[in-house]
Amino acid sequence: MLDIKFIKENLDAVKKNIQDRFMEADPDLAVSLYDNRIALIQETEGLRQKRNENAKKMKGKMDQEARQVLIAEGRELKEKIAEKEKELSEAETQLYEAVKKIPNMAHPDAPVGKEDKDNLEIKRFSEPTRFSFQAKDHVQISEDLDLVDFDTATAVSGTKFYYLKNEAVLLEFALSRYAMDILIKKGFTPFITPDVAREEILEGIGFNPRGEESNIYTLEDTGTCLVGTAEITLGGYNSNKILDKDTLPVKMAGFSHCFRKEAGAAGQYSKGLYRVHQFSKVEMFIFCLPEESEKYHQELLSTEEEIFQGLEIPYRVVDTCTGDLGSPAYRKYDLEAWMPGRGDEGDWGEITSTSNCTDYQARRLGIRYKEEKQTRFVHMLNGTAVAISRAMIAILENFQQEDGSVIIPKNLIPYTGFDRINKKD
Repeated sequence: MLDIKFIKENLDAVKKNIQDRFMEADPDLAVSLYDNRIALIQETEGLRQKRNENAKKMKGKMDQEARQVLIAEGRELKEKIAEKEKELSEAETQLYEAVKKIPNMAHPDAPVGKEDKDNLEIKRFSEPTRFSFQAKDHVQISEDLDLVDFDTATAVSGTKFYYLKNEAVLLEFALSRYAMDILIKKGFTPFITPDVAREEILEGIGFNPRGEESNIYTLEDTGTCLVGTAEITLGGYNSNKILDKDTLPVKMAGFSHCFRKEAGAAGQYSKGLYRVHQFSKVEMFIFCLPEESEKYHQELLSTEEEIFQGLEIPYRVVDTCTGDLGSPAYRKYDLEAWMPGRGDEGDWGEITSTSNCTDYQARRLGIRYKEEKQTRFVHMLNGTAVAISRAMIAILENFQQEDGSVIIPKNLIPYTGFDRINKKD
């Protein structure tokens, strides 16, 4: 969340940022609640001072009548302090609820807009793949090569679930290990994270675990949820900790399953593996000094590009518009791969994203570092190394052959043990 003092001192800028993000929040209410909290603290401290003075008087010599007066005053002060402390507790809760609805400030260069069309393309790698034959989408390719079973998964688990089969299973393992090996060489510590997190961790990261707009599966009567990304569990790893400055940056690479409701996700671009309720992902996460977060954001983007350049997948990088940043992100870049099977002529589809969330999540989670006897909040960044299902779409569609087979990118062959997926006899 934002610092309430920052909100008060930059109220107009905060209001404009909320407007640019097309979000609903009330910074005026937050400032009013903050001022009320300060007044209650002052009143409470004043009453405590009077109580201390009353206690000092009680130690002196006096007649019984004067002592009874002081006892009555002390009792009254105790009751007033209890009332003010209750008011203060309620005021702090109200203030927290108001402030947490206010999104992070957006980078000055982030394009202002509401929809995907407002994102700004900033670079491309390779040209869109073209074929001398009619390209098939990954659903048809998977069916022809017996790689994915959507129908049985629907019968067993419901829509937007799937069984991976045959070479697709090895391809998932290969993509995970390929990405993880690259990250380990770059100093990331590998993790396999829990698939469940407490609701307070999700809220701290910036996910809404409840309500109609939530994309999260809650586990009833447990106070926990299935994670939608390892960003949640990696970010929560250091919650309420003070990190040693000399250990920063902390770089983590987490493999997890991801669970998302994807409520309302429909249309031709959501079919097959593109929007599913469960998938596997390798996620990057960095805790760093505030002055270094923009540098590490570029490093995360560069790493994502290295991974997909190594897979020979055509992609473009887009600077995400303000309306699509989400509350925690200061700036976000997406990699969109060329997917030849999309629509009649192919189209771009998001395969990774990387966000600099500055200290927005750290304030919620209480993650700090010590510098010259003072504690400051770290900056937190995340990035997708590889979302397996979407990377699989890009590989199947870009490397399909006219005979129906699919060639494996050369950098994955040492991990798969085969260089082509052929039709089964």
